[in-house]
Amino acid sequence: MNDKSVKAGVIFALAAYTMWGIAPMYFKLLTSVPALEIVMHRIIWSTLVLGVLLLVLNKFSQVLMAIRDPKVMIILSISGMLLALNWLTFIWAVNNNYLLEASLGYFINPLFNVFLARFFFQETLTRLQFLAVLVALTGVMFLIFSHGQIPWVAFALAITFSIYGLLRKKANVESMPGLMIESSIMLPFALLYWVIIEPLSGNMFANTLDLNIKLILAGIVTTAPLLCFTAAAKRIRFTTLGFFQYVGPSLMFLLAVLYYHEPLDLARVVTFVFVWTGLLIYVYDSARIYRKSRVVNCE
Repeated sequence: MNDKSVKAGVIFALAAYTMWGIAPMYFKLLTSVPALEIVMHRIIWSTLVLGVLLLVLNKFSQVLMAIRDPKVMIILSISGMLLALNWLTFIWAVNNNYLLEASLGYFINPLFNVFLARFFFQETLTRLQFLAVLVALTGVMFLIFSHGQIPWVAFALAITFSIYGLLRKKANVESMPGLMIESSIMLPFALLYWVIIEPLSGNMFANTLDLNIKLILAGIVTTAPLLCFTAAAKRIRFTTLGFFQYVGPSLMFLLAVLYYHEPLDLARVVTFVFVWTGLLIYVYDSARIYRKSRVVNCE
């Protein structure tokens, strides 16, 4: 993997996580619409946006090639379902004032990536990385014992997105065609929900122009960061990708506390301190390894 490809991967990763970090501001504009309906709109408009992009860029042939590969289709079918579940959980969390817990989920996401990278890509786990996982896990366990319940939103988001990233790295397909196939696999379910359930927001003629614009924008809000993420996953190591994941949840945390004024009790403060400490250890170790590899390559 050359330096140019790695640099492009870094840029894609930063763009993806920045867009995800501020995405709650968009979904807060749709609090009047149930989470499942928003997911329906995300799937429909994302598919449309991707279809137009692929036609304009003349890349639809890549979709057809991927469809002919049974292994790729199996992987994308599973990743598509995980993506829909992740979307539903995240939107519900944002619109029910669980943004802090959602940010916690994406803070511990890199630590799930470390384990997945170890077992599926044989990427070695250093002592400091192992320590980072233990420190963060201590913080999560403290929250569980303090509140007497598992932060299921955080775990659901971390697990679904970690496995999604793993599967997309395994799939032999480019980012945009792969996302198009994932969206197309989810599309029949979204259309059935639209036709059979007849959600209120589904009647675009009865909606206000403002609401229709917000719903249609779901295609862009959904597609842009995912395209950047999958492009980054193809260009940089899975553990390196985990390094950038603190950007999104940091922005979510700031939005939750400073802008939306979600309660930040002592248990959550202690948990975040442990998780942040674990991430700092992980970041330090990743930077140390990167510097060492650069020195070796220059010699």
